[in-house]
Amino acid sequence: MSSDAIENSKAETEPLSATSFAAVDAVISQALSEKRLVGAVVMICWQGKISYQRAAGWADRESARPMMQDTLFRLASVSKPIVSAAAMVLIQQGRLQLDQPINSLLADFCPRLPNGDAATITLRQLLSHTAGLSYRFLETDPQGPYARAGVSDGMDNAGHSLTENLRRLASVPLLYTPGTAWGYSLAVDVLGAVIEQVCGQPLGKAVKMLITDPLAMHDTDFYTDQPQRLATPYVSDTPQPHILAENEYVSPFEGAVGICYSPQRAYNAAAFPSAGAGMVGSAPDLLHFLETLRQGGGVLISPELIGEMARDQTSGALLPDAPGYGFGLGFSVLRDPIAAASPESAGTWRWGGAYGHSWFVDPQRQLSVVALTNTLYEGMSGAFVTELRDAVYAGIAPGSAL
Repeated sequence: MSSDAIENSKAETEPLSATSFAAVDAVISQALSEKRLVGAVVMICWQGKISYQRAAGWADRESARPMMQDTLFRLASVSKPIVSAAAMVLIQQGRLQLDQPINSLLADFCPRLPNGDAATITLRQLLSHTAGLSYRFLETDPQGPYARAGVSDGMDNAGHSLTENLRRLASVPLLYTPGTAWGYSLAVDVLGAVIEQVCGQPLGKAVKMLITDPLAMHDTDFYTDQPQRLATPYVSDTPQPHILAENEYVSPFEGAVGICYSPQRAYNAAAFPSAGAGMVGSAPDLLHFLETLRQGGGVLISPELIGEMARDQTSGALLPDAPGYGFGLGFSVLRDPIAAASPESAGTWRWGGAYGHSWFVDPQRQLSVVALTNTLYEGMSGAFVTELRDAVYAGIAPGSAL
């Protein structure tokens, strides 16, 4: 079956609003025809209704397995808002406090400042990436401090435990005094250890109890035993994306060492649960989760705590390569649409995932958008992300009808 045939088959869910979202259809089709993407699932929820959904292209190109609405994806950093919300549920229940020092819960996790002084890290700083930590993949030297310590970013198939990974992480000095700057980091993996400690059970079971079971997100976990449903990952390349190899390094940022990818990790139930990068899930699950947050948190999290998640926590710090954006508790927050050159409303939430994903929530416009692809990095930070965003806003312009 050709890719054109896939475009016209029922393996692709028909749009529910072809008129309003014709531009979205065009963006997806163009990215596939130009071989910038191999496959994608895109869903749009507007004013509380699923207004558009489409699965297009290949979940596995080589076997001609079509992308389906319920295809599973390695979520990478799409894991972060899910685990961050689990921590907010514990705050809602009074079992955690946003500004409590984590050394009261993780006595052995005691990273120090560069001068050797002790540092205090709070839960809020973990959630907002202001804790002074970093990622191994952001290092410019292949033998940088995180590499020498053997720290895992949660994307490789490391054989050690979460406890051991935190021990290695704590052996490296912090980059700055917690709370004084912003830096994307393994902070959410540390948050996962906090959740384990409070709940007295492995992170996978804790997240299941706190988030995925209450929201019936039955496709979302830290591994899968359904390989026939999992999308094959590809890397942007010419003349077409190539299959991501086991232990292949790919860098999302020029000059950085890059991420060591282990696609096999998704099948390894024994791999330590990486709260920041290790989950598997589907587009419908993610959309339902985001809509629950947008609509006030349901019975899990109060609207007040949702508001705290959506508030910029960075004290005006600049995010690298993201003008106009700050960071809340689990995702970025749009401070200035003009600086960002974006049609999104101020206060829009956004993040992505290194396996090729993007999502955003515009509370002012009652809009949630999920785009899970199997092509890195086009689906996370390529032209497709901006083209899709602009097409969505063209579809909800005043006067458009659903």
